[in-house]
Amino acid sequence: MKEIEFNSLKVSEQSLKNIIADTLQLAKARGASQAEAGLTVSEGMTVSARMREVETVEYQQDNGLGISVYFGLHKGSASTSSLNPEAIRKTLDAACNIAKHTSEDPCTGLADAGLMAQTFKDLDLYHDWALDTQAAIDLALECEAAALDYDTRISNSEGASVDLGKSVSAYGNSHGFLQSQKKTRHSISCSVLAGDEQGMQRDYWYSVSRSPKFLQSAQQVGQKAAQRTVQRLGARKLKTGQSAVMLVPELARGLISHLNSAISGNAQYRKASFLLGAEGEQVFPGFVQLSEFPFEKMALGSANYDAEGVATRENTLVKDGILQGYLLDSYSARKLNRQSTGHASGVHNLKLSDTGKNFDDCLNAMHTGLLVTELMGQGVSTVTGDYSRGAAGFWVENGQIQYPVEEITIASNLKDMYKGIVEIGNDIDQRGAIHCGSIVLENMTIAGQG
Repeated sequence: MKEIEFNSLKVSEQSLKNIIADTLQLAKARGASQAEAGLTVSEGMTVSARMREVETVEYQQDNGLGISVYFGLHKGSASTSSLNPEAIRKTLDAACNIAKHTSEDPCTGLADAGLMAQTFKDLDLYHDWALDTQAAIDLALECEAAALDYDTRISNSEGASVDLGKSVSAYGNSHGFLQSQKKTRHSISCSVLAGDEQGMQRDYWYSVSRSPKFLQSAQQVGQKAAQRTVQRLGARKLKTGQSAVMLVPELARGLISHLNSAISGNAQYRKASFLLGAEGEQVFPGFVQLSEFPFEKMALGSANYDAEGVATRENTLVKDGILQGYLLDSYSARKLNRQSTGHASGVHNLKLSDTGKNFDDCLNAMHTGLLVTELMGQGVSTVTGDYSRGAAGFWVENGQIQYPVEEITIASNLKDMYKGIVEIGNDIDQRGAIHCGSIVLENMTIAGQG
C-alpha cells in the first residue's frame, strides 16, 4: 500500500490500521466489552497574500487518536495527539478510568454489528497538489492581482489564499471493522474592498475541490471576487414590507442545513426541533425531492461509511415534498427505538432537485423581489423555526436586477419558508456536502427603513 509523504514523516494506511488494531487489542486486555478508535494524520499548507505582498505562509501537521471504551453500559473516551505506544497506553488507561465514573446508559455502545460497511468503492478522494511554497505564493499573488486590477474602484484587500490539504485516517471497532481512507482538499479564495462616494463594499469568492485540476484558476477567482464587490457599490436601503426572496446557491444551502439540524436524531430525541415527529408530513411543496448520493467520485461529501463504521447508502430524505425519515447515529437511533441511518458524520452529497430553471429564469419567475447574496448573524432557531438574519443583495423588478441593497433583515419561519418555495434553480453549487441551486421563496418580511 502506497505511503503518503508528509514533510516530517511517511504514513501508509496500513500503518494507521495497525495502530488501531493494537489499541483495540489493548482495550480488550483491559477488560472492555466493546471499544472503538479513530486516527487521522493530516498536513496542510496555507499561503496568503495581501496588497501584492506575501502575508503568511503556514504549515500544519496534525495527529489525532480518539479512543472510546465500553464496560457494559458505561462509556469512557479520551484522545491524544501523540502516536507513540506509551502515549496511546496512557490515553487508553484514561478512557478506562473515565468509564468507571460514568453512569449506566442503556443506549450507549457501538453501532450494531450488522450495519457495518462490507463493500468499499473507490471514491477517488485523494489528489495531491505538487505545489511548492514559491509556486503557492505566486498563485496567491496572481489571484489577488487579478482582483486589484479588475477595477480602479478596488481600493483595498483582505487578501487571497491558497490552501493545500491531505489526510489519511483509519477507524476500527471490536466488531472486527477496520478500514482506512485518504483524502485531499484544496482551495483558492480572495476577498477585496471597493469604494465610491457612497462608501465601501466588500465581497469574496472561492473555489474548492479534491483535485487541483478542477479548481477555478487563480485569475478567475480573483476577478469573480472583484466583480461581486464592485456590483455592490451604491447600495441602498429598502422600506420595510413583504416581498418574494431569492437566495443564491451558496446561501440556499443553508436552508437545507437547517433542515438537517431539525431532523437529526439528537434534535428529535431531545424534543428540540420545529419538525418534531414530522416524518411522513408534507414539509415542502410536492415538486421537491431531496436525496443523498454518498458514492460520487471526487465529491466533497462522499464516504463508504460514517464515523461509526456504518455503511452509507443512497437515500431519499424528502420525496414529493414529504419527509421520509431522520438523520440518525447509533445513540440517537436507540433513543428513538430505531436503527442508525449512517449519519454519525453528517450527510453525504445531499442533492436538492431543481425546477429546470437557470439563474436568470429564476429571477424572471420571481419577477419583483429581493435577491440575497449575503446573510449575517445567527438568528435561526431550529427549535421554533424562527428565522431572522441580516442580509444584503439586489432589488429585482421585472426579472432584472435594478440596484444593490444593504442593511436589511429578512424574517419568517422555516416551516413557512420551506412550504413557500416556488422555484429551485439548476445553478447548482457543489462546494460542500449539500448540493443545491438558487431558491425562490414566495414571501418573507423585509425590515429596512420606515
